[in-house]
Amino acid sequence: MEPIPKPARAQRTEPEPRTKMPTEERRDAIPVLYTRGTHYMVGFDVGTTFATMIHDFLKRSGPLNDTYIPLFNTEKGRKIYIDTYENVNASFPQYIRELQGIADGAKVEFYKLFLLHMDDIISLGQQGHNQPVGCSTICVNEPDCVVLGHTEDALAEVMNHFYFVSAHIISETPQGKYNVVEERFTSLCYAGHLPGYTMNCNQHGLVFSINTLSAKTLIGGKTPRHFITRALLAAENFDQAQEILRDHGAGAADGCSINMTFMKQEGDRLFHNAEMGPAMNGDESQLNILTASPGESIIHVNSYQRLPVPEITGLMIDSSVERMKTFANYPPPKTIADVVAMLSDTSAAEHKVFRDRGPEQLVKTICVGIIDCLKRTWTLYAENPVYVPPLVVLPLFIKD
Repeated sequence: MEPIPKPARAQRTEPEPRTKMPTEERRDAIPVLYTRGTHYMVGFDVGTTFATMIHDFLKRSGPLNDTYIPLFNTEKGRKIYIDTYENVNASFPQYIRELQGIADGAKVEFYKLFLLHMDDIISLGQQGHNQPVGCSTICVNEPDCVVLGHTEDALAEVMNHFYFVSAHIISETPQGKYNVVEERFTSLCYAGHLPGYTMNCNQHGLVFSINTLSAKTLIGGKTPRHFITRALLAAENFDQAQEILRDHGAGAADGCSINMTFMKQEGDRLFHNAEMGPAMNGDESQLNILTASPGESIIHVNSYQRLPVPEITGLMIDSSVERMKTFANYPPPKTIADVVAMLSDTSAAEHKVFRDRGPEQLVKTICVGIIDCLKRTWTLYAENPVYVPPLVVLPLFIKD
């Protein structure tokens, strides 16, 4: 019988010991785990396999140790945690079990992993911490080039703390609010995190990437974006994807941008960019979707371009503005070479597209991915693609 996770108890907890970590040197390595089983066992396999990496990441995580755990130790923060946990457990108990499996496999506390998935939701009522994370995504929809390109940008402490998970999950009974029985996907994951929040492909041909968006007002007790995008890995078609993003009955607690297409789509191939915002006035996420028809492209970074959601100003917005200015210097992308050149650009004075300016920089581009929807391959670069060949080219499994 698989264990059922409970909300963290009310005793005071302590952050990981905070010693100055050695500077991470970029490594040309990314592990890949192939796993099959229940949600809990897949999570347990992930936790067991990457336990050392997960422990190291928890020690390094500034947001977790400096902000989230101290807030968790307050009465208000604990209430936000419990309300959010109970909402997620009601909608997606299978993903709570999966996260519990990661915690058990890695032998770390569940509440720390859940706090990572809550992000700044735990700081409800305070000014956001404006973590200057983010990513750039370019989608090209040409007859001979159908590509999603993405820079995975994160706090420098994430460098070398990520891996691929290729999972096949089969459940005996329908799971969660969408009654999912089977999931099969490949996802790039940060250490200790559920799949779904970076670059992804599932068995139904859904390809998607995420750009973090920093809404000014977050809502405790709603669904964190990490769990919504985890649920997206089960989507069979665009209608289901929209339903998952709207999250009717709860709605998103925070926001992000989702760039997606279905490789098995009938008729004209379409790319979509969905801007998702917090459910401010009801039980459904705010959602605005832009569609790119054949011959069109989509470029998105880390600011709301269409949905009227107030944002936290600062580094994330400044970086987004400068990266979009950089992209505007290029003609509309038509080829993979165009996408690689744009995502490799380091010409900006301050906020470059490919970010790797030394050990003191808060944010780094930890990798670049190119998903080719015609060849059905996923090419990953661990360094700037201008200077190095791909680290790996993965075939994408799509169910017939």
